[in-house]
Amino acid sequence: MPQPKGAQWTIKELIRHVKGAICRSPVRNAILLIAAGAALAAPTASAQTGTGFEQRFATSLTALPTEKLGVTGSFYVPAYSSVSLSEGRLRVDFSVTLNIHNASETRPLVLRRVAYFDTNGKLVQSYLKEPVALKPFASIEVFIPTTDVRGGTGANFIVDWAADGPIAEPVIEALMLGGLGTGQYAFISQGRPVKVVGGN
Repeated sequence: MPQPKGAQWTIKELIRHVKGAICRSPVRNAILLIAAGAALAAPTASAQTGTGFEQRFATSLTALPTEKLGVTGSFYVPAYSSVSLSEGRLRVDFSVTLNIHNASETRPLVLRRVAYFDTNGKLVQSYLKEPVALKPFASIEVFIPTTDVRGGTGANFIVDWAADGPIAEPVIEALMLGGLGTGQYAFISQGRPVKVVGGN
């Protein structure tokens, strides 16, 4: 990680800045889980692509409902692929794992879109070629490694879902993992339902 010109940073100082950046994060539900010195194995998986997404999670999927999908919704999930420090002169990168959980015990959850956007709102990657149905209580995930910094500091996911009747609201969150010096850090960003406000 490059240092700003004219400044000398110790590992201890950098860790303090990382903690401060995470604690000041606008995501209220972001939680620091692991302090400096924790030993975590670094993810070895590569970034997932849309190709073969359904095959990778075949055991979590089921047939699409034949009834009309009368219940729909969308989730916006902030994903901090990178965190800026020291007024933007430093950057720490994190891996991101998006988890999508069907919270219903009886009804399949149809996923219509799972898409990743960068800081500028530009589509980085779409993970579904066509809708898929998630079994009751089943989950799927999207993994973005630390080396994939296309999302930037303001990355986000959009997940569009549907169901053929009343259903428990899905649980969707992003887990960020990264290290600095001897420290390993993790925090969670909760997805938020997209709601239209200001209408009549």
